[in-house]
Amino acid sequence: MTADPSDGIGDPSGGIGDPGDGHADDQEIPPEPVGLLRRRVFSTDHKVIGKQFLFLGLSFLAVGGIMAMLIRWQLARPGVPVPVVGRLLFGRAGGLISPAAYTALFTMHGTIMIFFAVTPILIGGFGNFCLPLLIGARDMAFPRLNLASFWTMAAATAVLTASFFVPLGPPQAGWTAYATLSTAIGAPGVGQTLWVVAIYLNGASSVMGAVNYITTVIRLRAPGMTYFRMPLTVWGFFLTSILNALFVPVLAAAMVLLFFDRVFGTQFFVAGTTVGAGGDPILYQHLFWLFGHPEVYILIIPAWGIVSDLLSFFARKPAFGYRVTVYALVGVVILSTVVYGHHMFTTGMSPLLGESFMVLTMIISVPTSLLFANWLGTLWRGAMRMTTPMLFCLGLVFTFGVGGLTGLYLADVVADMYLHDTYFVVGHFHLIMAAALLLASFAAVYFWFPKMFGRMMSERLGKWHFWPTFVSLNVVFMGQLLIGYAGMPRRLYDPSAYDFLRPLLPLNRFISQAAYVLGTSQLIFVANFFWSLFRGQKAPKNPWAVGTLEWTVASPPPHHNFDRIPVVVRGPHELGHPAAWALGKDWLGQDEGPARASADNSADAPPEGPTDRPTEGGA
Repeated sequence: MTADPSDGIGDPSGGIGDPGDGHADDQEIPPEPVGLLRRRVFSTDHKVIGKQFLFLGLSFLAVGGIMAMLIRWQLARPGVPVPVVGRLLFGRAGGLISPAAYTALFTMHGTIMIFFAVTPILIGGFGNFCLPLLIGARDMAFPRLNLASFWTMAAATAVLTASFFVPLGPPQAGWTAYATLSTAIGAPGVGQTLWVVAIYLNGASSVMGAVNYITTVIRLRAPGMTYFRMPLTVWGFFLTSILNALFVPVLAAAMVLLFFDRVFGTQFFVAGTTVGAGGDPILYQHLFWLFGHPEVYILIIPAWGIVSDLLSFFARKPAFGYRVTVYALVGVVILSTVVYGHHMFTTGMSPLLGESFMVLTMIISVPTSLLFANWLGTLWRGAMRMTTPMLFCLGLVFTFGVGGLTGLYLADVVADMYLHDTYFVVGHFHLIMAAALLLASFAAVYFWFPKMFGRMMSERLGKWHFWPTFVSLNVVFMGQLLIGYAGMPRRLYDPSAYDFLRPLLPLNRFISQAAYVLGTSQLIFVANFFWSLFRGQKAPKNPWAVGTLEWTVASPPPHHNFDRIPVVVRGPHELGHPAAWALGKDWLGQDEGPARASADNSADAPPEGPTDRPTEGGA
């Protein structure tokens, strides 16, 4: 079998760029920090900052999850006091969730999960920890900016937390904070203003990280690490950083204008019919969704990159269609900038404009379908190792497939007129943004935990964690699709108050019971995480037997990552290579040169097969 030059197999350049266009080889070894504060708190080491982001995100994931349980209690048993914690949290209402408390719950649940849980875990945590290691660099391009990014995020979380303890309570305008609900007219009190400040600070942190990630990938790749030899995880963080740099400032602009409306009495988002010469609330929706729909891909693209790599690693074969996957990710990034209007079909936009957004939204399903097909191609006839990270990746493939298909209905103008603002949207959104991202985050934790902390997580507990999580998660969100199709509006305090929704109460209770199983099963993860952190089995350097560069250093890595910057000669997915079999294994490292990996003198090598020239590893 001969290599196809169009796939980059056997191409010494490995694709885009010169084999030596990386610049990490001229980095000096940074000095070790002195003192506990410099090493653990105000560190500029990307690995420490990544762990800080991870713990911050996991903490807020727990808070957001508890809020979800309270929301489900109210929907299943309206008018019944919350057991155990009801009197503590809602003492003035006798343990009951009041309408105001319920509105605050779903507002803060959405805000926390999107901006303060998933973003710190995936982009802040694993992006910071993994990116330099994966490309062969000693640190980020701007270590001090990296430090500032984390502490700006920490300040944002502090401001958001403070909103719970001010007069009139936390914000109640929904996680999208639509005007006029979020202006001083619709939301008096300091809570909504603190929300605006927290989102602005969160965005500032994201932009700092985006600039750092983009510069690091472009300037600090190891010699030979061309773009088409980068792991797909790196492509995910790189492309999502481009979206962050472009569109988070749009959200920041909306927050500045909203802050002015609330604090200084301007009228950017207050309708003229309300105050005379006023602004336009729909302007806020344009600004929010111009950021908001790219935000979907800002969060999901890193998950796609991680899963694309892990499926290859645990199927023990090269990632199917590596270049097609990269081009599909690039296509999603480009198209994500022009589809935001499908969130606004019901605002009265021009029908011609609505048709344009509908067609563009349908088109974006093409590159995502290519991603899905490539995942199936990677799995096809693979020698799969059903480890815990692999199980979570397979779970993402399923949930993303279902969630993506339901998105096609919402892309259609006519269907969306009925489904808009129903629980069908909630189910679709959660299958993509909650289920897929949650599963990808867990896959990443289980996979890189040995490299982060030098210990292995329990495989048995990991599988006990996966199965109830996967089953209950799909029951919850597919159940939401059903009640949404039946017409149940979202953000509804008491569904039993409406005659046409009372028949859905048993289904709502069943969904809530599944949600309690989902929440309870996360206790297995918590136990596994902290037990393994202190008492887990010591991790070898490369426990998963894969060839990316982070597994060539000790677990956990030293402060400077690499004693000598590696020279990359092949791609990240060289699994099942004849040269590897000659060495008694089924994988080749990205820095394993031809002399070491040659199979020419191996009697077991097949007479035909890929030559052992530097490759990109992407068939």
